[in-house]
Amino acid sequence: MYAIIQDGGRQYRVEEGQELDLDYRGLSVGDELTFDRVLAFRDEEGLKLGRPALESASVTAEVLAVRQGPKIVVQKLRRRKNSRTKTGHRQMLTRVRISKIEAARPPVEKPAADLPPPVEQPAADLPPPVE
Repeated sequence: MYAIIQDGGRQYRVEEGQELDLDYRGLSVGDELTFDRVLAFRDEEGLKLGRPALESASVTAEVLAVRQGPKIVVQKLRRRKNSRTKTGHRQMLTRVRISKIEAARPPVEKPAADLPPPVEQPAADLPPPVE
């Protein structure tokens, strides 16, 4: 069973028990985070797609840590000007573990086999068609 969620402009394919890094949030370790924007959901019954998102689905995650990502080195060089700049950047990330994927399926409507077929009503008091 998996779900595809959208968070921070990115889409993630998540399963229960999976750990992933998201953009930083001001949450502390142990807090619970809920993703309501579920784009798709798959279980043993099949795939369910949202247009654009599923209304009755949600994914719950637990915050494990707040950490920094890998260092990115930024170098700027202006040629023939003897001007060089070297800086670095480490993005703050929130590490979460997916704890629960919920997707309530709508009830299956049974075809109305026991109802009589619809009766056609004659056109009453309509003028004849113009040719």
